Amino acid sequence: MFFQHVYDKTLAQASYFIGCQKAGVAMVIDPKRDVDTYLEIAAQNKMKITHVAETHIHADFLSGARELAALTGAELYLSDEGGEGWQYEFPHHGLKDGDTFMVGNLKIDVLHTPGHTPESISFLLTDTPASPEPVMLFTGDFVFVGDIGRPDLLEKAAGMKGTQDAGAHQMYKSVQRFNALPDYIQVWPGHGAGSACGKALGAVPSSTVGYEKIRNWAFQYKTDEQGFVKFLLEDQPEPPKYFAMMKKLNKVDRPLLTSVPKQRKLSAQEFVEAKNKGIKIIDTRLKTEFAKGFIPGTINIQGTNSFSTWCGWFLTYEEPFILIAKEEALDDLTRKLMRIGLDNVYGYIEDVSVWTDLGNKLEQGTVLSTEEMKKMVQSNHTQFIDMRGVAEYKAGHIPGSKNVFVGTLEKNLEKISKDEPVVVFCQSGDRSTIGFSLLNKHGYKNVKSYVGGVQEWMNEGNPVVSGL
Repeated sequence: MFFQHVYDKTLAQASYFIGCQKAGVAMVIDPKRDVDTYLEIAAQNKMKITHVAETHIHADFLSGARELAALTGAELYLSDEGGEGWQYEFPHHGLKDGDTFMVGNLKIDVLHTPGHTPESISFLLTDTPASPEPVMLFTGDFVFVGDIGRPDLLEKAAGMKGTQDAGAHQMYKSVQRFNALPDYIQVWPGHGAGSACGKALGAVPSSTVGYEKIRNWAFQYKTDEQGFVKFLLEDQPEPPKYFAMMKKLNKVDRPLLTSVPKQRKLSAQEFVEAKNKGIKIIDTRLKTEFAKGFIPGTINIQGTNSFSTWCGWFLTYEEPFILIAKEEALDDLTRKLMRIGLDNVYGYIEDVSVWTDLGNKLEQGTVLSTEEMKKMVQSNHTQFIDMRGVAEYKAGHIPGSKNVFVGTLEKNLEKISKDEPVVVFCQSGDRSTIGFSLLNKHGYKNVKSYVGGVQEWMNEGNPVVSGL
């Protein structure tokens, strides 16, 4: 058997390339959308991808299953569980609980494991030439290392009222089924630490059934279903806004993108004309460079691992947008964007000098040290805005600060006055630079950033308070 774990650290998303070397065939589970990765693995190992499978209709990324099937001729193996409203709307080989199929000499058993979503399935793999016993379980967003999938996404992100409680009770039953599996089976989940699909995902890539029974909180509620449901639903992180669109696009018959697009470099005139039309401009430089000088009205979303997640909060799928990024960074940034379906890039410029060369001025940000922050906290008439999530804020925040989550900042501008100074901060500065740029874009001109954030504040022994 050939096995390769493919991990996208930008979305903390795992996919799997599983092959039968004797037959020269392979299956990919939960592929990301830039599918050239799997084509290269297949070519290097002289295998043909014949099966492409998904564990469920994903909300956190745009699946590349259909792109990969179109390029290879592979058949799509997708869930037909979940009932009305949970069926894929394009041709596929439908899977139900108890179904079995072969990939060469590899036997795949299908387990219906609802809870995260109604149609969720897991794949139990047996390497038949080696042993008649199963060896691996691909759980998707069912069981993670140290956590389980959240059932509230459908309600919070997609507006499907009443689904989170039903999903939590379904998850309890699915956990009991997992509990009956042999301890030695390896567990390969769909996500790792950093994913918004759970609240306590472990950083290691895999586990075993036996280890999860011992350390995963979900397996400690053996006879307390209500306690399980309560703990599962409380203090989940805010689901990114783009999740609702992912649910739709992964279910319907959409246009395919079978290669990584090349972006168009804009002339100075094209850039200015686009800016004047109100096209959004995403400055992907590091927060320190942005603070030194930025084009007015631009949004600073650093081109780091969380780039696509934050773009998904502030860009829509209908509007074009411009990137400020070096040419050598464009392939990486484009891949990150296409993984959540943000394909409408109008073009790019490499540097803010395009703006200054035309005689225009840059604006600058004011960055506070911890000592400066301490002095300001002791003063009056300053608004301290904590841009972290609600659960983070409740766990411990700087005294006198107000919680306005950066992802929903533009919907809550009325909570921040333009008549008093504003200091924004988060955990370590990455979210607050987004918030600073958004406030500046909306006409707040007396804003400072405490980039050290709550992390540095606490590390230096300053007080925090808990609760709302």
